[in-house]
Amino acid sequence: MTPSRVALFAAAVDCSPVPNSRIAIYAGSFDPITRGHEDLIHRSLEFVDTLVVAVAVNSTKTPLFSIEERVSLIRASIGDDAHIQVRSFGGLLVDFAREVGASLLIRGLRAVSDFEYEYQMALMNRHLSPKLETVFMVPSLDTTYISASLVREVARYGGDVNDLVHPRVADALRARMASQ
Repeated sequence: MTPSRVALFAAAVDCSPVPNSRIAIYAGSFDPITRGHEDLIHRSLEFVDTLVVAVAVNSTKTPLFSIEERVSLIRASIGDDAHIQVRSFGGLLVDFAREVGASLLIRGLRAVSDFEYEYQMALMNRHLSPKLETVFMVPSLDTTYISASLVREVARYGGDVNDLVHPRVADALRARMASQ
């Protein structure tokens, strides 16, 4: 292949974001990913072209699973979808959004008690990056009560988490709890 054909081929298969495409970030610790997270991930694809599931590196928390394990468990839970990327990040979410070209942040609200914290974060993110919008999503009725902290607690005491998480996540939780 001649150099000009190589350049044309490379341009034809360019995987960079399409101009004017809607890229959103759904960020969290996902320790572990739950059926509630999965619900928001799949439903958000109804109004974005690309969703970046961003696993936060948070030095103030001691997670049950490593960042690499959480990324792997998310990929196992959501399957292969070309519209979903799973990445880890550290630092400010607005900087990561700029890096990936995102214009939206997806945040889940399970209860009124989530709102105050999420509202403060949305305002701070807007202060730091005025063109970055936050969209709040309410989980489906059958996943509203699920939180990662409750899933960890149920698993810690040997409870059944099979309806709360993907089977691979349930297996990982059982193995982690057995080793502790």
